[in-house]
Amino acid sequence: MTSDVLANFDAVSRAVRQAERDAGRPPGSVTLVAVSKTHGAERILPVLQAGHRTFGENRVQEAHTKWPALKQAFPDVALHLIGPLQTNKAREAVALFDVIETIDRPKVAHALAAEMARQNRRLPVFVQVNTGREPQKAGAPPEETEALVAECRALGLMVQGLMCIPPHGESPAPHFAFLRELARRCGVESLSMGMTEDFPIAVEMGATHVRVGTAIFGDRPVMNLGRPSV
Repeated sequence: MTSDVLANFDAVSRAVRQAERDAGRPPGSVTLVAVSKTHGAERILPVLQAGHRTFGENRVQEAHTKWPALKQAFPDVALHLIGPLQTNKAREAVALFDVIETIDRPKVAHALAAEMARQNRRLPVFVQVNTGREPQKAGAPPEETEALVAECRALGLMVQGLMCIPPHGESPAPHFAFLRELARRCGVESLSMGMTEDFPIAVEMGATHVRVGTAIFGDRPVMNLGRPSV
């Protein structure tokens, strides 16, 4: 059913605007990234038809199964890569995505810079920070973030901001506050932080982008895509 997706999208959009008002921020200062990973085109299409244009996907391989046709129909879509990127997928990522949120090490930065030059595409990028220092999670260590941002800039990458995913089960507010301060030190303006469970807190703490999937599209179906590509 598409009606539930539209109702969910409307509710989330209103909640983001309310969070802006509660935080005393200007209307439209927060971009809602609708995370459509594991959901098919039939559930994405109603949100596109409603006028929304910013979406997020975790996997290059999965995104290739649905987004080329959708972007042909809606060429003003801004598709964000929000999952960790392997360097051997840099070529495909640069060709398909419009924003890369997950640079977490110099090797990835170098691969993206080379591909952007080869394809003559200059995409905004974020540096992902592992604020919780979780060994199983992607993201640059906090103490290496400033150096990574500097290296990205030296490579000609357009560093728009920082991104984080706080540890599950911990209060997200300290992580959001830390990312905000780190962004200030790095001289970047955008903060991609906050998901379905905590995006109002993220907006209060200065998020410019919130990544919301389940609250819009519902629980994620299990997809068998073989080995992950990112």
